[in-house]
Amino acid sequence: MGRSGMNATAGVPIFEVGLLFLFFYFYAPEIICLSLTGVLQVANRQMGSMAFFTHHFCRGLSSSAVRSAVIKHVTIIGGGQMGAGIAQVAAATGHSVTLVDTCEDILKKAVKGIEGSLKRVVKKKYADKPEAGEEFIQKVLQNVSTSTDAGSAAQGSDLVLEAIVENLKIKQDLFGHLDKLAPAHTIFASNTSSLPISDIASSTDRQDRFGGLHFFNPVPMMKLVEVIGTSATSQETFDALFNFSKELGKTPVSCKDTPGFIVNRLLVPYIMEAIRLHERGECFCHGSKEDIDIAMKLGAGYPMGPFELSDYVGLDTMKFIMDGWSAKDPDNLLFTPSELLNKLVAEGKYGKKTGEGFYKYK
Repeated sequence: MGRSGMNATAGVPIFEVGLLFLFFYFYAPEIICLSLTGVLQVANRQMGSMAFFTHHFCRGLSSSAVRSAVIKHVTIIGGGQMGAGIAQVAAATGHSVTLVDTCEDILKKAVKGIEGSLKRVVKKKYADKPEAGEEFIQKVLQNVSTSTDAGSAAQGSDLVLEAIVENLKIKQDLFGHLDKLAPAHTIFASNTSSLPISDIASSTDRQDRFGGLHFFNPVPMMKLVEVIGTSATSQETFDALFNFSKELGKTPVSCKDTPGFIVNRLLVPYIMEAIRLHERGECFCHGSKEDIDIAMKLGAGYPMGPFELSDYVGLDTMKFIMDGWSAKDPDNLLFTPSELLNKLVAEGKYGKKTGEGFYKYK
């Protein structure tokens, strides 16, 4: 599937929880070639045609590598909820998966979580065939291996996908390290929902083989995947990521490398405006957070209100996104920070995961 208008610029943690789920369910040699081309052009303008040839020859080599590679061996960096969910759907569709994290205990917990999720699937899908269900579980688990050595895992992968902490430098350092170890054909991708893919890819020499794959949580249930290409992402790479998403049984959509891509760009401002409405309501009677949640559930048909959703997402995550977007576009009123949100985060009240956010859960 081709991309239209993919030559976009950057965007700004992740919604490690599936925003769309909560909304509707509860309801790389390339850069070297570019540099070489630039040097030739500056050195001698009369050799422009040679520079052009060099650039496209190099890109052709990398594109051919991607075109001939079938994504069968996948390395997923990050054994959290997102990483484990992606590992599950990839393994369930016949892919060989290596799940990587820094700690064996995290990996054991991730595999246990995958097994538990598969049992829930089997309970519904194989209700009358328990033996077939158990066989399915074992078959999927056999496709999953774990490792604490990302470099070693990347050496045998067709795709390396990270789902780690939403920190640009950490992601850049990870891919910069793996870029030196992964085979030439290996595609790199990030599961970020807010950081610019182009900024993450800048730490590598395979920017033509770098893209975004933004899944939604819980991954086994959520059908959507946002596939993001940068101005440097080759068409072959984008197509490979798009087709891989389809192989997982997902519905991919093409996105530009802009803040929040599609879903978060629409959803986060909605949540923030609800928070501001509540802030103003303390003085002008615009309603309590409970009123606002009820109004959106009963009036708009949403499964959760914006404050319930914020607590589920994580207020620290909300603040991180808004801080990043506000820094990039300080004049955009949609990205105006919230004093109430900042106060709750400063107090360590992140939402459901800490037991208290806008609501109390203990």
